[in-house]
Amino acid sequence: MEKFVYIDGKKYRRGYTTGSTAAGASKAATYMLFTKSKIDSIKIDTPKGIELDLAVENANIQDNFAECSIKKDGGDDIDATHTMDIFSKAEVVDRLSEDEPIIICGGKGIGVVTKKGLSVSVGKPAINPIPLKMILSEVGKVISEFEEGTLSKSKAIKLTISAPQGEEIAKKTFNPRLGIIGGISILGTTGIVEPMSDEGWKKSLSIELQMKKEQGMDKVIFVPGNHGEQFISEYYKLNSNYVIRTSNFIGYMLKEAQRLGFKKLFMAGHIGKFIKLSAGIFNTHSKIADARNEILISNLALMGAPYSLLKQIDNCVTSEEAIDIISEANFSEVFNIVCNKCKSRVLQYLNDEENNIDVEVVIFSMDKTLLGKSSEAEKLAEVFI
Repeated sequence: MEKFVYIDGKKYRRGYTTGSTAAGASKAATYMLFTKSKIDSIKIDTPKGIELDLAVENANIQDNFAECSIKKDGGDDIDATHTMDIFSKAEVVDRLSEDEPIIICGGKGIGVVTKKGLSVSVGKPAINPIPLKMILSEVGKVISEFEEGTLSKSKAIKLTISAPQGEEIAKKTFNPRLGIIGGISILGTTGIVEPMSDEGWKKSLSIELQMKKEQGMDKVIFVPGNHGEQFISEYYKLNSNYVIRTSNFIGYMLKEAQRLGFKKLFMAGHIGKFIKLSAGIFNTHSKIADARNEILISNLALMGAPYSLLKQIDNCVTSEEAIDIISEANFSEVFNIVCNKCKSRVLQYLNDEENNIDVEVVIFSMDKTLLGKSSEAEKLAEVFI
Protein backbone atom coordinates (compact mmCIF):
# COMPACT_ATOMS: atom_id res chain seq x y z
CA MET A 1 0.00 0.00 0.00
CA GLU A 2 1.18 3.53 -0.82
CA LYS A 3 2.80 5.54 1.96
CA PHE A 4 1.33 8.67 0.38
CA VAL A 5 -2.16 9.79 -0.50
CA TYR A 6 -3.19 12.23 -3.20
CA ILE A 7 -5.81 14.81 -2.34
CA ASP A 8 -6.86 17.48 -4.83
CA GLY A 9 -3.83 16.71 -6.97
CA LYS A 10 -1.39 17.11 -4.10
CA LYS A 11 0.79 14.48 -2.47
CA TYR A 12 0.45 14.03 1.28
CA ARG A 13 2.67 11.82 3.41
CA ARG A 14 1.08 9.40 5.84
CA GLY A 15 2.52 9.15 9.33
CA TYR A 16 2.24 6.55 12.04
CA THR A 17 0.42 6.55 15.35
CA THR A 18 1.68 6.52 18.93
CA GLY A 19 0.46 2.91 18.92
CA SER A 20 2.81 1.98 16.08
CA THR A 21 5.63 3.90 17.73
CA ALA A 22 5.19 2.04 21.02
CA ALA A 23 4.88 -1.31 19.24
CA GLY A 24 8.08 -0.69 17.31
CA ALA A 25 10.03 0.39 20.39
CA SER A 26 8.76 -2.64 22.31
CA LYS A 27 9.72 -5.07 19.56
CA ALA A 28 13.17 -3.52 19.20
CA ALA A 29 13.79 -3.52 22.96
CA THR A 30 12.78 -7.17 23.24
CA TYR A 31 15.00 -8.14 20.33
CA MET A 32 17.98 -6.36 21.91
CA LEU A 33 17.21 -7.96 25.29
CA PHE A 34 17.56 -11.41 23.74
CA THR A 35 20.49 -10.69 21.42
CA LYS A 36 22.42 -8.18 23.57
CA SER A 37 23.16 -6.35 20.31
CA LYS A 38 22.06 -2.88 19.27
CA ILE A 39 19.97 -2.43 16.12
CA ASP A 40 19.34 0.67 14.02
CA SER A 41 15.82 -0.10 12.78
CA ILE A 42 12.87 -2.41 13.29
CA LYS A 43 10.01 -3.47 11.02
CA ILE A 44 6.41 -3.84 12.19
CA ASP A 45 3.08 -4.60 10.56
CA THR A 46 0.08 -2.31 11.02
CA PRO A 47 -3.68 -3.04 10.92
CA LYS A 48 -3.79 -0.78 7.83
CA GLY A 49 -1.66 -3.30 5.95
CA ILE A 50 1.33 -0.97 5.65
CA GLU A 51 4.68 -2.29 6.86
CA LEU A 52 6.74 0.29 8.74
CA ASP A 53 10.53 0.41 8.97
CA LEU A 54 11.21 2.51 12.07
CA ALA A 55 14.50 4.04 13.19
CA VAL A 56 15.62 2.88 16.63
CA GLU A 57 17.22 5.49 18.89
CA ASN A 58 18.60 5.77 22.44
CA ALA A 59 19.43 2.07 22.68
CA ASN A 60 20.56 0.99 26.13
CA ILE A 61 21.40 -2.66 26.81
CA GLN A 62 22.16 -3.90 30.31
CA ASP A 63 22.41 -7.36 31.85
CA ASN A 64 18.79 -7.43 33.00
CA PHE A 65 17.01 -5.11 30.58
CA ALA A 66 17.10 -3.37 27.19
CA GLU A 67 15.54 -0.03 26.35
CA CYS A 68 15.18 2.14 23.27
CA SER A 69 13.00 4.83 21.73
CA ILE A 70 11.31 5.59 18.43
CA LYS A 71 10.31 9.05 17.30
CA LYS A 72 6.60 9.58 16.56
CA ASP A 73 5.95 10.83 13.03
CA GLY A 74 2.58 12.39 12.24
CA GLY A 75 3.32 12.72 8.51
CA ASP A 76 1.56 15.71 6.95
CA ASP A 77 -1.09 15.62 9.67
CA ILE A 78 1.13 17.04 12.38
CA ASP A 79 -0.31 16.88 15.86
CA ALA A 80 0.85 17.52 19.40
CA THR A 81 2.77 14.22 19.59
CA HIS A 82 4.70 14.74 16.34
CA THR A 83 8.46 14.09 16.77
CA MET A 84 8.18 13.11 20.44
CA ASP A 85 10.24 10.16 21.70
CA ILE A 86 8.37 7.09 22.94
CA PHE A 87 10.45 4.58 24.89
CA SER A 88 9.99 0.94 25.77
CA LYS A 89 11.97 -0.97 28.37
CA ALA A 90 12.00 -4.77 28.11
CA GLU A 91 12.99 -7.04 30.97
CA VAL A 92 12.44 -10.63 32.05
CA VAL A 93 10.28 -11.07 35.16
CA ASP A 94 8.38 -13.87 36.87
CA ARG A 95 5.21 -14.78 35.01
CA LEU A 96 1.97 -13.90 36.79
CA SER A 97 0.01 -16.63 35.04
CA GLU A 98 0.58 -19.33 32.43
CA ASP A 99 -1.35 -17.34 29.83
CA GLU A 100 0.57 -14.09 30.27
CA PRO A 101 4.01 -14.25 28.63
CA ILE A 102 3.97 -10.47 27.95
CA ILE A 103 3.14 -7.80 30.53
CA ILE A 104 2.58 -4.21 29.37
CA CYS A 105 2.86 -1.28 31.77
CA GLY A 106 2.75 2.48 31.52
CA GLY A 107 5.73 4.51 32.68
CA LYS A 108 6.60 8.18 32.93
CA GLY A 109 4.60 10.40 30.59
CA ILE A 110 1.91 7.83 29.79
CA GLY A 111 -1.45 8.99 31.05
CA VAL A 112 -3.59 7.11 33.54
CA VAL A 113 -7.35 6.80 33.08
CA THR A 114 -9.31 8.21 36.04
CA LYS A 115 -12.85 8.39 34.63
CA LYS A 116 -15.24 5.75 33.31
CA GLY A 117 -16.47 5.81 29.74
CA LEU A 118 -13.23 5.28 27.82
CA SER A 119 -12.05 2.06 26.18
CA VAL A 120 -9.49 1.59 28.95
CA SER A 121 -10.50 0.78 32.54
CA VAL A 122 -10.07 3.27 35.37
CA GLY A 123 -6.62 3.07 36.93
CA LYS A 124 -5.01 1.58 33.83
CA PRO A 125 -2.41 3.30 31.62
CA ALA A 126 -3.98 5.03 28.62
CA ILE A 127 -2.87 2.41 26.09
CA ASN A 128 -5.83 1.66 23.85
CA PRO A 129 -6.89 -1.89 22.86
CA ILE A 130 -5.55 -1.94 19.30
CA PRO A 131 -2.09 -0.61 20.24
CA LEU A 132 -2.02 -3.24 23.00
CA LYS A 133 -2.73 -5.93 20.41
CA MET A 134 -0.03 -4.54 18.14
CA ILE A 135 2.55 -4.62 20.93
CA LEU A 136 1.61 -8.18 21.90
CA SER A 137 1.75 -9.30 18.28
CA GLU A 138 5.11 -7.72 17.42
CA VAL A 139 6.82 -8.76 20.65
CA GLY A 140 5.32 -12.23 20.26
CA LYS A 141 7.07 -12.51 16.91
CA VAL A 142 10.42 -11.87 18.57
CA ILE A 143 9.78 -14.42 21.30
CA SER A 144 8.79 -17.01 18.66
CA GLU A 145 11.87 -16.26 16.58
CA PHE A 146 14.27 -17.55 19.21
CA GLU A 147 14.74 -21.14 20.20
CA GLU A 148 12.74 -22.69 23.02
CA GLY A 149 14.37 -22.07 26.35
CA THR A 150 15.12 -18.41 25.73
CA LEU A 151 12.04 -17.59 27.79
CA SER A 152 10.98 -20.31 30.23
CA LYS A 153 7.34 -20.95 31.07
CA SER A 154 7.83 -19.38 34.48
CA LYS A 155 9.10 -16.09 33.02
CA ALA A 156 7.52 -13.23 31.11
CA ILE A 157 8.61 -10.17 29.19
CA LYS A 158 7.65 -6.97 31.00
CA LEU A 159 7.40 -3.91 28.78
CA THR A 160 7.26 -0.44 30.28
CA ILE A 161 6.14 2.21 27.78
CA SER A 162 7.19 5.77 28.61
CA ALA A 163 7.34 9.23 27.08
CA PRO A 164 9.62 11.72 28.87
CA GLN A 165 7.81 14.67 27.25
CA GLY A 166 4.41 13.10 27.70
CA GLU A 167 3.13 15.03 30.70
CA GLU A 168 3.89 18.40 29.11
CA ILE A 169 2.62 17.45 25.65
CA ALA A 170 -0.60 16.02 27.08
CA LYS A 171 -1.56 19.55 28.17
CA LYS A 172 -2.00 20.38 24.48
CA THR A 173 -4.42 17.48 23.99
CA PHE A 174 -7.91 16.65 25.25
CA ASN A 175 -6.55 14.18 27.80
CA PRO A 176 -7.10 16.42 30.84
CA ARG A 177 -10.74 16.93 29.84
CA LEU A 178 -11.19 13.18 29.46
CA GLY A 179 -9.84 12.44 32.90
CA ILE A 180 -6.53 11.07 31.63
CA ILE A 181 -3.81 12.44 33.88
CA GLY A 182 -0.06 12.41 33.86
CA GLY A 183 0.67 12.07 30.18
CA ILE A 184 -0.32 11.15 26.64
CA SER A 185 -2.42 8.28 25.36
CA ILE A 186 -1.11 5.49 23.14
CA LEU A 187 -3.68 5.53 20.34
CA GLY A 188 -4.54 4.39 16.84
CA THR A 189 -6.94 1.98 15.17
CA THR A 190 -4.99 1.42 11.93
CA GLY A 191 -1.43 2.22 13.02
CA ILE A 192 -1.24 4.86 10.31
CA VAL A 193 -1.98 8.59 10.50
CA GLU A 194 -3.90 9.79 7.46
CA PRO A 195 -3.54 13.41 6.36
CA MET A 196 -6.58 15.26 7.69
CA SER A 197 -6.44 18.67 6.02
CA ASP A 198 -10.08 19.71 6.25
CA GLU A 199 -10.65 20.78 2.67
CA GLY A 200 -8.46 18.08 1.18
CA TRP A 201 -9.99 15.40 3.36
CA LYS A 202 -13.55 16.47 2.56
CA LYS A 203 -12.77 16.32 -1.14
CA SER A 204 -11.34 12.82 -0.80
CA LEU A 205 -14.52 11.72 0.98
CA SER A 206 -16.60 13.25 -1.76
CA ILE A 207 -14.59 11.41 -4.40
CA GLU A 208 -15.42 8.11 -2.72
CA LEU A 209 -19.10 9.07 -2.70
CA GLN A 210 -18.89 9.97 -6.39
CA MET A 211 -17.40 6.54 -7.11
CA LYS A 212 -20.34 4.84 -5.40
CA LYS A 213 -22.72 6.84 -7.55
CA GLU A 214 -20.84 5.90 -10.68
CA GLN A 215 -21.18 2.25 -9.66
CA GLY A 216 -24.95 2.69 -9.88
CA MET A 217 -25.71 3.07 -6.19
CA ASP A 218 -28.55 5.33 -5.05
CA LYS A 219 -28.27 4.52 -1.35
CA VAL A 220 -25.45 4.80 1.15
CA ILE A 221 -24.58 4.14 4.79
CA PHE A 222 -22.88 7.05 6.54
CA VAL A 223 -20.61 6.38 9.53
CA PRO A 224 -18.15 8.81 11.15
CA GLY A 225 -15.26 6.33 11.27
CA ASN A 226 -13.89 2.89 12.20
CA HIS A 227 -16.27 2.22 15.08
CA GLY A 228 -19.34 2.94 12.95
CA GLU A 229 -18.11 0.69 10.18
CA GLN A 230 -17.48 -2.14 12.64
CA PHE A 231 -20.93 -1.68 14.19
CA ILE A 232 -22.65 -1.87 10.80
CA SER A 233 -20.76 -5.06 10.03
CA GLU A 234 -21.03 -6.79 13.41
CA TYR A 235 -24.48 -5.79 14.60
CA TYR A 236 -26.53 -5.23 11.45
CA LYS A 237 -24.55 -7.49 9.10
CA LEU A 238 -25.05 -4.98 6.29
CA ASN A 239 -23.16 -4.91 3.01
CA SER A 240 -19.95 -2.94 3.61
CA ASN A 241 -19.90 -1.79 -0.02
CA TYR A 242 -22.50 0.82 0.92
CA VAL A 243 -20.46 2.28 3.78
CA ILE A 244 -18.95 5.75 3.45
CA ARG A 245 -17.06 7.48 6.24
CA THR A 246 -17.93 11.09 6.92
CA SER A 247 -15.31 11.82 9.59
CA ASN A 248 -16.57 14.92 11.43
CA PHE A 249 -17.89 16.47 8.21
CA ILE A 250 -21.44 15.15 8.44
CA GLY A 251 -23.13 18.25 7.02
CA TYR A 252 -20.76 18.44 4.08
CA MET A 253 -21.28 14.79 3.22
CA LEU A 254 -25.07 15.08 3.51
CA LYS A 255 -25.07 17.93 1.01
CA GLU A 256 -22.78 15.97 -1.30
CA ALA A 257 -25.10 12.96 -1.14
CA GLN A 258 -28.02 15.20 -2.01
CA ARG A 259 -26.12 16.83 -4.86
CA LEU A 260 -25.20 13.43 -6.30
CA GLY A 261 -28.79 12.19 -6.12
CA PHE A 262 -28.66 9.53 -3.39
CA LYS A 263 -32.16 8.52 -2.30
CA LYS A 264 -31.62 6.54 0.90
CA LEU A 265 -29.28 7.45 3.76
CA PHE A 266 -28.76 5.10 6.69
CA MET A 267 -26.68 6.78 9.38
CA ALA A 268 -24.92 4.97 12.24
CA GLY A 269 -22.80 6.76 14.80
CA HIS A 270 -21.53 6.68 18.34
CA ILE A 271 -23.64 8.58 20.85
CA GLY A 272 -20.78 11.05 21.38
CA LYS A 273 -20.98 12.17 17.75
CA PHE A 274 -24.68 11.94 17.03
CA ILE A 275 -25.82 13.64 20.22
CA LYS A 276 -24.35 16.76 18.60
CA LEU A 277 -26.13 16.05 15.32
CA SER A 278 -29.46 15.86 17.17
CA ALA A 279 -29.02 19.53 18.07
CA GLY A 280 -28.17 20.63 14.54
CA ILE A 281 -24.38 20.50 14.85
CA PHE A 282 -23.17 19.21 11.48
CA ASN A 283 -19.41 19.34 12.08
CA THR A 284 -18.89 17.11 15.09
CA HIS A 285 -15.26 17.94 15.86
CA SER A 286 -14.90 19.06 19.46
CA LYS A 287 -13.05 22.20 18.37
CA ILE A 288 -16.20 23.30 16.52
CA ALA A 289 -18.80 22.53 19.16
CA ASP A 290 -19.05 20.36 22.25
CA ALA A 291 -22.35 20.49 24.13
CA ARG A 292 -22.90 16.77 24.56
CA ASN A 293 -23.88 16.88 28.21
CA GLU A 294 -26.11 19.90 27.75
CA ILE A 295 -27.99 18.25 24.90
CA LEU A 296 -28.48 15.04 26.86
CA ILE A 297 -29.62 16.99 29.92
CA SER A 298 -32.17 19.03 27.96
CA ASN A 299 -33.71 15.90 26.43
CA LEU A 300 -33.82 14.11 29.77
CA ALA A 301 -35.37 17.17 31.40
CA LEU A 302 -38.12 17.20 28.78
CA MET A 303 -38.80 13.58 29.70
CA GLY A 304 -39.27 14.59 33.33
CA ALA A 305 -35.97 13.23 34.64
CA PRO A 306 -35.21 14.18 38.25
CA TYR A 307 -32.73 16.93 39.02
CA SER A 308 -30.38 14.43 40.69
CA LEU A 309 -30.05 12.49 37.42
CA LEU A 310 -29.40 15.67 35.45
CA LYS A 311 -26.61 16.57 37.88
CA GLN A 312 -25.05 13.13 37.40
CA ILE A 313 -25.05 13.57 33.62
CA ASP A 314 -23.56 17.04 33.99
CA ASN A 315 -20.60 15.51 35.83
CA CYS A 316 -19.91 12.90 33.13
CA VAL A 317 -16.66 13.30 31.21
CA THR A 318 -17.92 11.41 28.15
CA SER A 319 -21.25 10.46 26.64
CA GLU A 320 -20.21 6.83 27.03
CA GLU A 321 -20.02 7.31 30.78
CA ALA A 322 -23.60 8.62 30.79
CA ILE A 323 -25.04 5.49 29.16
CA ASP A 324 -25.11 3.27 32.26
CA ILE A 325 -26.41 6.10 34.44
CA ILE A 326 -29.30 6.72 32.05
CA SER A 327 -30.08 3.01 31.68
CA GLU A 328 -30.08 2.39 35.43
CA ALA A 329 -32.49 5.31 35.87
CA ASN A 330 -34.87 3.77 33.26
CA PHE A 331 -34.57 6.69 30.85
CA SER A 332 -33.11 4.75 27.90
CA GLU A 333 -35.93 6.00 25.67
CA VAL A 334 -33.91 9.20 25.41
CA PHE A 335 -31.66 7.45 22.88
CA ASN A 336 -34.58 6.82 20.51
CA ILE A 337 -35.62 10.45 20.97
CA VAL A 338 -32.10 11.56 20.05
CA CYS A 339 -32.17 9.42 16.89
CA ASN A 340 -35.48 10.87 15.76
CA LYS A 341 -34.15 14.37 16.40
CA CYS A 342 -31.08 13.54 14.30
CA LYS A 343 -33.39 12.43 11.49
CA SER A 344 -35.47 15.58 11.77
CA ARG A 345 -32.38 17.81 11.78
CA VAL A 346 -30.93 16.10 8.72
CA LEU A 347 -34.15 16.47 6.71
CA GLN A 348 -34.40 20.09 7.76
CA TYR A 349 -30.77 20.67 6.79
CA LEU A 350 -31.32 19.10 3.37
CA ASN A 351 -34.56 21.08 2.92
CA ASP A 352 -36.03 18.06 1.16
CA GLU A 353 -39.55 19.40 0.61
CA GLU A 354 -40.34 16.82 -2.07
CA ASN A 355 -39.37 13.90 0.22
CA ASN A 356 -36.89 12.53 -2.29
CA ILE A 357 -34.53 11.25 0.42
CA ASP A 358 -35.21 8.62 3.07
CA VAL A 359 -33.11 9.10 6.20
CA GLU A 360 -32.90 6.87 9.27
CA VAL A 361 -30.49 7.00 12.18
CA VAL A 362 -29.11 4.58 14.78
CA ILE A 363 -26.70 5.23 17.63
CA PHE A 364 -24.46 2.79 19.47
CA SER A 365 -22.05 2.55 22.38
CA MET A 366 -18.31 1.87 22.24
CA ASP A 367 -18.89 -1.86 22.81
CA LYS A 368 -21.07 -1.94 19.65
CA THR A 369 -24.38 -2.15 21.54
CA LEU A 370 -27.39 -0.57 19.83
CA LEU A 371 -28.66 2.26 22.04
CA GLY A 372 -31.38 3.85 19.95
CA LYS A 373 -32.95 4.09 16.51
CA SER A 374 -35.25 6.39 14.59
CA SER A 375 -38.80 5.34 13.76
CA GLU A 376 -38.19 3.44 10.51
CA ALA A 377 -34.54 2.50 10.96
CA GLU A 378 -35.03 -1.27 10.92
CA LYS A 379 -37.08 -1.09 7.74
CA LEU A 380 -34.50 1.01 5.91
CA ALA A 381 -31.64 -1.19 7.12
CA GLU A 382 -33.11 -4.13 5.22
CA VAL A 383 -32.33 -2.53 1.85
CA PHE A 384 -28.61 -2.59 2.63
CA ILE A 385 -28.27 -6.32 3.37
